[in-house]
Amino acid sequence: MPATERPRLRGRLALAYAAAAVVLGAVPVAVVGLGLWTGRSTQAVGATADAFTGGNTGQVLLAVVAGLVVVALVAAPVGWALAGRALRPLREVTAAAGAATADRLPGHGALGRYAEFAELSATLAGLYRRLDSAYAAQRRFVADASHELRTPLTVQRALIQVALADPAADAASLRAVCAELLRVGEQQERLVAALLALARGQQGLAAQEPVDLAAVAASAIGSSVVSADLRPALVARADPTLVASLVGNLVDNALRHNVDGGRVDVSTGCSGTRAVLVVANTGPVVPADAVDRILEPFQRLRGAGGSGLGLAIVRAVADSHDADLSVVPNPGGGLTVTVGFPAAGLPV
Repeated sequence: MPATERPRLRGRLALAYAAAAVVLGAVPVAVVGLGLWTGRSTQAVGATADAFTGGNTGQVLLAVVAGLVVVALVAAPVGWALAGRALRPLREVTAAAGAATADRLPGHGALGRYAEFAELSATLAGLYRRLDSAYAAQRRFVADASHELRTPLTVQRALIQVALADPAADAASLRAVCAELLRVGEQQERLVAALLALARGQQGLAAQEPVDLAAVAASAIGSSVVSADLRPALVARADPTLVASLVGNLVDNALRHNVDGGRVDVSTGCSGTRAVLVVANTGPVVPADAVDRILEPFQRLRGAGGSGLGLAIVRAVADSHDADLSVVPNPGGGLTVTVGFPAAGLPV
């Protein structure tokens, strides 16, 4: 039913107040009237009625009925005013929400004098803070993605313009330009795939089923030169695609950001209430104060390649699964990344 066709709560409350006042006033009158008309009222009731009526019962009842009508007429506007006062905080919330935009979310303190409105206010304030944080992250992401996608497009255009402007260009030089364009295009494909993986990780779980980290890690490692200790580690409720993306990005990062002859260790297992994945490598030294930065999208260490999205994807997927994420620089270089998911077979 459209909102415009639904009854207004204020009108219903006003009618309820008026009806309650009339009913509460009519009950004692009905009791007295019944006794007077049937002659079976108690002596006390009869004495009281005679005192007030002087034997004129009909006029008394008529006056009482008129009084109830007056009460109803008075109770309706009074109930309307009381209902309006009680619902004022809801109108404030509605007005604030209606004026909200992505760039300007409402902020307010506790509404009304009662605990129910204070709880509603606190809940909405928390929601607005989360939305504000999400909008800010979205704006940063769009700005960074625009910059990252603009760079390879600029390179491609420059390569084509140089080739077209060279009157002495031969087949060999044109083939070299085409090869470079293909390489830049592949970079764009990887970047777009990483952006989609990050966006999906931030959206939450599309599926929830048990997932064995050992099986996912074995698939991600494949034929890579990796030291693996894969013990069963069953995640209670997970999106298999997102978990595969998390493990794949960790393994790919460990292999990519490594030194010649370096080592990559991957292990899975259970620890307490967690199904744990650990990926460690012996890459270049990572400053401790750089860890928070490289978990953000498009942030890289100096001299590092890649899209700068690998660890951001890992964090987004971990957050969507309520998993613990620990990124610790190794003293000799590289990182040890530990992800602890809620394990299966445990009380929820």
